[in-house]
Formats: sequence, structure tokens, C-alpha cells
Amino acid sequence: MSEISLPPIIDDGEHYVIPSWMFQYFLPEMRERAEAIQDRILSIVQSVEREIEQLNLLGSALPTMVSLRYIHYRLANTKFDLSTESMLETDMLMSVFAVTYKRLIDGVSGTGVSRKKLPEHLRPVHDFLIGVRNKRFAHNDGHPSISSNVEISFVDERFSVKLNHQMGIHIQGANEWEELVVFLDGLMHSRLQKQLEVLRKKTGYEWIVPGGDTPPWAEDVA
Repeated sequence: MSEISLPPIIDDGEHYVIPSWMFQYFLPEMRERAEAIQDRILSIVQSVEREIEQLNLLGSALPTMVSLRYIHYRLANTKFDLSTESMLETDMLMSVFAVTYKRLIDGVSGTGVSRKKLPEHLRPVHDFLIGVRNKRFAHNDGHPSISSNVEISFVDERFSVKLNHQMGIHIQGANEWEELVVFLDGLMHSRLQKQLEVLRKKTGYEWIVPGGDTPPWAEDVA
């Protein structure tokens, strides 16, 4: 006896999702109705392809925003002590925060955030993060937060060399970084809602992005 495999019907908790290839097994009246609905939906989607592409571009920026929120959470909740490991941990999180911030700000195809979009009092914070990313974390280009020098002494008929390195860090991040993250998070979600509203007006149907539970690390900036 041959094995019978069940069709891939998906239950998302509110609806049953059935693939279109199963329509052929419906009764004629049901098949015609299902195909008519499918054609109507396809026609609507094709009429707003440009808006959907913009939504897709915006959606590609949201994971970067999520990463920035999480990195800030980690940085703000990292316990600091006077040890090399603690300093390196903070330096590592600062570097990832600055690099991720730059990636979010640059964006792609209009999804970035220009400096003038930021509140005026947060623009110096932006300048610092871009500068520290470019000159300290992405390149060794002489950022003022780090410095090195060499001490040379001559003892017992030999030269002793001491390599000194000074590194400035923001313990648990600068105070303004949280406000910057909150602002950017709100801006990104506002853009998302505006794009969904554009789709609603053009199609006459509501467009939603179902949300899940807010993780603990995102609650501070939700």
C-alpha cells in the first residue's frame, strides 16, 4: 500500500493557508471562487509593485535597527571593572555599535538617515560616532580617543622599550546614545507605517505587519 502524504496546509493561528496548486482538487464551484480571489489579489499586488519594492527596501533596514538596539542594550548593561578584559569588552561593543550605526545611517536607496533629520542636539553625537567609526574602528587614522607612544630607556647596556597605548572608552555607552537609538527606532517604524498607509490608499485594503512579543532587551527603547 502506497503512503499518502498530506498537503502542506499551514495554520497560522487565525487562518489556514493553502497552496494554489491544491485548487485543482476542489469542487468546480469552490475552485472557480478560489481562482477568482487569487486573480484579484494578484492584480492588486501588481498595481503597487513599486510601493512593495520600497517596502522591501525599508524592511531590509529594520534588522540593522534591531541590531543597533540590541548592541546598545548589551553595552548599557555591561558591568565594568578596572581590568583589561573589561576595557576590551567595552571597546568591542563600542566598535560594533559605531559600525552598525553607520550602516543604518547610510541605508540603501533612500532608507538611510541624513544628519539634518536628527534633532539638533543629537547631531554632535552623530558626528562623534561617524568619526570614531571611520578613524578608530574601521581604520587606524589617528582618532583623538586613542594614542600611542614609545618610552626608551638604556639600562645594563641594553635598550628597554615600553609601548604605551591609551584608549578612551564610554563606560556603558554615552548618555546620549540611548536617546539617539530611541529616536532612530521611532523614525524607522514611522516610515514603515507611512509606507503601509500609502499601500492602503492605493489599493483600498489595509496592510499590516504582524508584531510579536517585545524582547526584554528592546523594552527600554520600544
